Amino acid sequence: MNVSFFDQFSSPSFLGIPLILISMTFPALLLPSLDNRWITNRLSTLQLWLINLITKQLMTPLDKKGHKWALILTSLMIFLLLINLLGLLPYTFTPTTQLSMNLALAFPLWLATLLTGLRNQPSASLAHLLPEGTPTLLIPALILIETTSLLIRPLALGVRLTANLTAGHLLIQLISTATTAL
Repeated sequence: MNVSFFDQFSSPSFLGIPLILISMTFPALLLPSLDNRWITNRLSTLQLWLINLITKQLMTPLDKKGHKWALILTSLMIFLLLINLLGLLPYTFTPTTQLSMNLALAFPLWLATLLTGLRNQPSASLAHLLPEGTPTLLIPALILIETTSLLIRPLALGVRLTANLTAGHLLIQLISTATTAL
């Protein structure tokens, strides 16, 4: 059987059905059902405890104005946790090893923080484009360079994250293959 090390990143399928679709429906079973009681069972209690723990850890360093991000940050953390745990199931892969997934998560969050910073503190946000004490002749060039680096940031971070995850998975694959061969 001649397979490459990169075959582990392709989505496995069975009878033409991608198995990631089946495994992504599994966490829906963990969602609590609608009920008129506040706490219905042990699973709901555990989920509520986990959500409160994550929210408390995320929101402790922020002031009161930053707490309106609690819902999106907590749901993002739970989403990332679930899809990374899905990668541990047999015959599935981790979706965060795909560049499209990382860029789809990075770009809207980067844009939201950029626009929020420009709306709330415009002078402080624009001050990052020009270092203090810059000579007058370098000001236009530095503003262009800093603007370009600001706009490329989500792409660069998404590529770095994908490359690091891929390198980690390849290293695990190489070590396990060498261990099996020995």
